[in-house]
Amino acid sequence: MTNETTGPHFGGHVEDGWGKVADAFRANFDGTPGEIGAACSVYLGGRPVVDLWGGLADREANRPWGKDTIVQVASTTKGAAAICAHLLVQRGELDLDAPVVRYWPEFGSAGKDEILVRWLLSHQAGLPIVDGPLTFEQACAWDPVTRAIEAQKPLWRPGTEHVYHAVTYGYLVGEIVRRITGKSLGTFFAEEVAAPLGLSAWIGLPEEEEPRVARFEDAAPFTVEELLAGMIATTGLDEETVTAWVESMWTPDAVQIRAGVLGGALDPATGYFRTRAWRAAEFPAANMLADAGSLARMYAATVSDVDGVRLLDPPTVETMTEIQTDKTTMYGLPPGLDIPADRSFNMSLGFWRACPALPMLGPGSFGHPGSGGSIGFADPDAGVGFGYVTNLWNYRPDDTRAANLSKAVQDCLG
Repeated sequence: MTNETTGPHFGGHVEDGWGKVADAFRANFDGTPGEIGAACSVYLGGRPVVDLWGGLADREANRPWGKDTIVQVASTTKGAAAICAHLLVQRGELDLDAPVVRYWPEFGSAGKDEILVRWLLSHQAGLPIVDGPLTFEQACAWDPVTRAIEAQKPLWRPGTEHVYHAVTYGYLVGEIVRRITGKSLGTFFAEEVAAPLGLSAWIGLPEEEEPRVARFEDAAPFTVEELLAGMIATTGLDEETVTAWVESMWTPDAVQIRAGVLGGALDPATGYFRTRAWRAAEFPAANMLADAGSLARMYAATVSDVDGVRLLDPPTVETMTEIQTDKTTMYGLPPGLDIPADRSFNMSLGFWRACPALPMLGPGSFGHPGSGGSIGFADPDAGVGFGYVTNLWNYRPDDTRAANLSKAVQDCLG
């Protein structure tokens, strides 16, 4: 039985027994930071049990969020890129323990000839930055960035440390997919993932889909003190450790800062991320546009049959979700500071695993969050696929919107 949920700027349905998710969804609009517009979807055993949307897709235009609204999901894109790579692993076309140069010979210069495919997927390749200079137009064109990566020297001995490859991840994984299949990652995703499942999700948005795009806004800024308090609360680490970690992350030359600008191509001050050119290009680490139902359906198809489609088999899922960053240390930390992976960056082969900062549904869950708040994940034990998207981008580590929804899913599962 399906219950419709309607009201001013709310729509969707929940099946009997799933009302707590609808309650949490509505409560998020009244909480902190609140919502402008958002959507949440849950699949159980391959079928949708929750599909909710509400608020405004564009506050300036007073445009309601509808069933067909899509929004940028930032690094939630990385999970889709990883699924593409593991489809090739499953088909025997990509070997996780092979050197990258087997598929991409030019990659091997500057001491990179022994880098393994698994290190690209787990952010251990030592290539979170490119020295540049690169322009935004070059980043959109793809090849200039892959040429820069070919020339780039790793920041550390690959396989011995890790740090988040915020933008280069998409080029590293995407170029391997392109070398094997002859297709860009966006095209491969469209043909091999989105089309079979009927997803409204794109890495490289067709112009005709532009009217569906929600306009996103940034939540209120916050202080360093609030950042520290949020990280302490979500990681469970002590204040001294968190303070030292944050201080190392936010110096002007910190690797995390440099990773985000891609050799100067992605200067936030230019507002590139709000342009048609950004949405049209393929950035497989960062610029997928999707609705919540597509995220949930995609992840559901990694752990169950969805209308006759199953993307990945259980052995593939078991392999790709083995945590990797517990075997290496985080790059760029002050001497003597060691932060456990399950308190900082609990990464498998392209997917976050559940940890205090990202609990999802529990130890078996895997997925990927995005800057601003979105997330998609699956839980093999529960047979759940989950998607949440928002157009109020909040960068605080203690943002509870997605966690409120996943906790409600846990409660409904019993």
